[in-house]
Amino acid sequence: MDRLHRLQHTLHSDIPLTKAIGLRVETSDPHSLTLFAPLGPNRNHKDTAFAGSINAVVTLAGWSLIWCTLDQEQLAGKIVIQDSTIQYLRPITTDFRAYCRAATSEDMKRFLSQLRRKRRARLELHVEIWEKEILAVRFGGRYVVELTQA
Repeated sequence: MDRLHRLQHTLHSDIPLTKAIGLRVETSDPHSLTLFAPLGPNRNHKDTAFAGSINAVVTLAGWSLIWCTLDQEQLAGKIVIQDSTIQYLRPITTDFRAYCRAATSEDMKRFLSQLRRKRRARLELHVEIWEKEILAVRFGGRYVVELTQA
C-alpha cells in the first residue's frame, strides 16, 4: 500500500470525523499536500461550506503533511495541533480542496533534527482553500509532534 492509501486509511480509522465529512487525500509530495472535501456533507443552512468543517479540513491538511513527513523519515509519533488562526475570506459554494505547503527546507531540517534529539518538536504550517481562483480561506497552525518510537 502506498503512502497516500496508508494516510487515507489512517485518517478514516484514527479520526472518524474524516469519513463522515467525505475527506479524501488527493495529492502529496515532499513540498505539499492536498485534501478534498465534498460540499454535501459539509454544508450549512446557507448551502455554503460549514465553518467547522472548513476548520477541520485545513487542520487535517497540516496534520496529514506532518504524517507524510514522519512516514518518509520512518518515524512514528503523535501529532496534535497546539494553536491556529483562520481567516474565512469568502463563502465556499462548491466541493473544496485544502492546499498545505511544507515549511521551508531550513525549518523542516530544524524540526526533524529537534524531533530526533529531543523526541518532541513543533512545526508551523500554512493551508489555503481557493475557489474560482480566489483565496477563500487562509489558515496557520502550529503542530506538536512527540515520537512514539525511533
